[in-house]
Amino acid sequence: LGDAAASTGGDVANAGVYFPLSLLAYASGAVRIKMEERNHQRYTVRDVVDDASLSSTQVAWHVAKNDNAGAELVAGQVKAVVKYSPFKVEIMRNDNTVAVFNDLQKLHMEARRPKPAEVPNDVSGLWSETFNGHTDSKPEGPTSVSLDVSFPDVQNVYGLPERATSFSLKDTTSGGGKAAVSEPYRLYNLDVFEYLHESPFGLYGSIPYVVAHKPGQTAGVFWLNAAEMYVDVEHYTKGTSTHWYAESGIVDLFVFTGPTASDVMRQYAVAAGGTAMPPLWSLGYHQCRWNYRDEADVRMVDGGFDEHDIPYDVLWLDIEHTDGKRYMTWDDRFFPNPVKMQEEVTEKGRHMVCIVDPHVKRDDNYATHREAQQKGLYVKKSDGTSDFDGWCWPGSSSYLDVTDAGVRSWWSDKFSLANYKGSTNSLHIWNDMNEPSVFNGPEITMQKDLKHKGNVEHRHLHNMYGYYYHLATRDGLAKRSVASQPKRPERPFVLSRAFFAGTQKVGPIWTGDNTADWNHLQVSVPMLLALSVTGLPWSGADVGGFFGNPDGQLLARWYQLGVYYPFFRGHAHLDTKRREPWLFGEPYTSNIRQAIRTRYTLLPYLYTLFAEAHTDGAPIMRPVWYEFENDGKDVVLSGADNLFMLGPGLLVVPVTTENVGLAPGDTMEINAPGSSSQLWYSAEDGAVVRGGNVRIPVKDSAVPAYYRGGTIVARKDRARRSSRAMTFDPHTLVVALDTSGSASGRVFLDDGISQDTGSNRAMRRVAMSGGTLSCGGDEAHVWGKGTYTPAAEPSPEPASQGVIGRVFGTPPASKEVALNADDVARGMEVERVIFLGIPANKAFKAVFADGREEALVKSPYITPGLEATTSALTLRTPGVRLHQDWQLRIVAA
Repeated sequence: LGDAAASTGGDVANAGVYFPLSLLAYASGAVRIKMEERNHQRYTVRDVVDDASLSSTQVAWHVAKNDNAGAELVAGQVKAVVKYSPFKVEIMRNDNTVAVFNDLQKLHMEARRPKPAEVPNDVSGLWSETFNGHTDSKPEGPTSVSLDVSFPDVQNVYGLPERATSFSLKDTTSGGGKAAVSEPYRLYNLDVFEYLHESPFGLYGSIPYVVAHKPGQTAGVFWLNAAEMYVDVEHYTKGTSTHWYAESGIVDLFVFTGPTASDVMRQYAVAAGGTAMPPLWSLGYHQCRWNYRDEADVRMVDGGFDEHDIPYDVLWLDIEHTDGKRYMTWDDRFFPNPVKMQEEVTEKGRHMVCIVDPHVKRDDNYATHREAQQKGLYVKKSDGTSDFDGWCWPGSSSYLDVTDAGVRSWWSDKFSLANYKGSTNSLHIWNDMNEPSVFNGPEITMQKDLKHKGNVEHRHLHNMYGYYYHLATRDGLAKRSVASQPKRPERPFVLSRAFFAGTQKVGPIWTGDNTADWNHLQVSVPMLLALSVTGLPWSGADVGGFFGNPDGQLLARWYQLGVYYPFFRGHAHLDTKRREPWLFGEPYTSNIRQAIRTRYTLLPYLYTLFAEAHTDGAPIMRPVWYEFENDGKDVVLSGADNLFMLGPGLLVVPVTTENVGLAPGDTMEINAPGSSSQLWYSAEDGAVVRGGNVRIPVKDSAVPAYYRGGTIVARKDRARRSSRAMTFDPHTLVVALDTSGSASGRVFLDDGISQDTGSNRAMRRVAMSGGTLSCGGDEAHVWGKGTYTPAAEPSPEPASQGVIGRVFGTPPASKEVALNADDVARGMEVERVIFLGIPANKAFKAVFADGREEALVKSPYITPGLEATTSALTLRTPGVRLHQDWQLRIVAA
């Protein structure tokens, strides 16, 4: 599109500076707008978007019009209408405008220029700035960038994580006539101590991505820029405008045109990657505390779960387990036998996680520091030669320059079993403080004029530092497993606090240092939904609150909600009272036990949702409008009632107000999604509610949850101590019929742990229509490519061959777990089908293809542990397996 002249404000020295602008279209339906400075190379974000892969999907524009006024470019269903004066780009999908770039004429780029010999007082701060005693030398001068994007006819936009606020973003200016919050939304990763439950202030991570939704149309805008950024949001009668301004970098803007919410998620995943496929065990419950004191404490906590019949999968150790905050070491006064400790936990099918933070203690007796210093691997001071020395938990510390691929490779090697003494393959990692946190730095982080490889200032990539550290750690665990478990390398698990776009490809994050109060319980939902719709669905909030001491009621309610977080961990501060799930007495211990067991029954469903997130970018927790896109009710669009979907099949109703549900007969009013023809079945007793404003019962035993009519959810209902103990347990299918008697769902099958299972996986589809329940192949699962590819229906396969052979492969050698084909087939067995929507006052039976008949019986429960008088019918032991094709008919007896 030629060159856009820089606005120099009359600065003659910058006359003739140009910013070439390109407009690209992709097969996914995304449009990319790029502007770079011709005369000076600006920092460009790398390692997030795979440009080589993305360029292969670029499609040519058809020029429908081109004259002195502008141009019209067409690529499939997408159209770009370019106007030259005033310059703007209108992005359309199916002839509907989804976004307008530079609608408000706020596109500006400050050109690079020499520093004046004398800096006038009126521009003080452009060439150097002092804050809290720290001077930012600003050697490149002012190079800020701003732009605006408007969304016509849209009144709700979402995203811009991370912050504790409403899901639908509030106005930050008052031009639209609405009350504005106090400041723009800031994106600048910081270590925020005891953050408020309602504030526009940015927290530990940043994704410069906004999703706009109105009935029938969803769109997204993603600016690939890692510098400090602010975004103003302003709602008008006819739409919403967003004004973005970053300290440096280029314009590299993606517009995802949808038109559906799932299309937008897929378009983002194609550009920035899908969600890392988790090891199945990591979807279980994690028990953490700063800090478990010693090996005896670890054994006590681990044994406490068994003693109280509460399942869990992972036990965590915080910074106090180390030798003087030297990471990847052990304080041998308290952890003299770490390998034995881990093995004792692993024998029960569980794992451990230890913390590894990015600050490296400056101690010449610490081998990691000594080697890093000798090899010049640290971030440098502004002079570009001296190692930066900051202050964090160990005291004087330096920080690895993980923006350098060579440094990341060196760091990843430190996680080998030979280098990380006292570690085992069952030990995984947690990266905290990686914003990065620097206690004596400006805003508790690094100075902006510090230098990275290539003389790149920290200001240009600040929001990516934690992402790079997370990536290097993940690579370390992956390499460790390849070296030590070559027959079947296992997927790594690494949690991070800091994040950026692309983090979803690496591992999960959590929402940081929340507080044990009802407000923080409530705000966890919009915080996680904002992450979910901006491509980072593997996330969670600390159950119970990190700071403070919850009472039994708050803690139980938090567990009951946390069951539905994609990442499910309890955690607490060093100064809080102990709060293991059994310490609060009854009814809280029973209610927490029930909540955690419910999580474990849902593992097959959650794992399937993650398989879809891996390939298509689909969120796990979903706003109601994601599933009901044409619902225009304000309560749905704003998320004001705090309802959310877990995948397509479960509606969750959080209880975030004290004392609700404690009295017999308590109820609460909700806006059940959909029209009056949409059926919702209580997960407790199968009672039906229809879409619309309804009152539902609330008890202290669980938060209300409803199966969506028209869906099928796979579960494993047998109570076990860990997810590994469930491996060969049979499945239960919950068939929730819609008003036409139909339902469908998916079940993803693989070994739950291998890094690359090749073709050893299967996505199966279970459906009911016209009285026939069937199971068959759905789509071939394309590993991490951002799409599913249709495949032919497979023929029925015997139990010991076919999918079992493909999914689990040849039993591994040496100490790795050998899989017996009969055991695996047992794990694919369906032991029970619960039908919701078949009249329970009539007799029905199942008729199989081989002529067998089995009567349907009254179901004693919908959810195990919540025994109740139900209106459901159950088919027991149908003798079918999920890896085989089969069908059966339900007929009147």
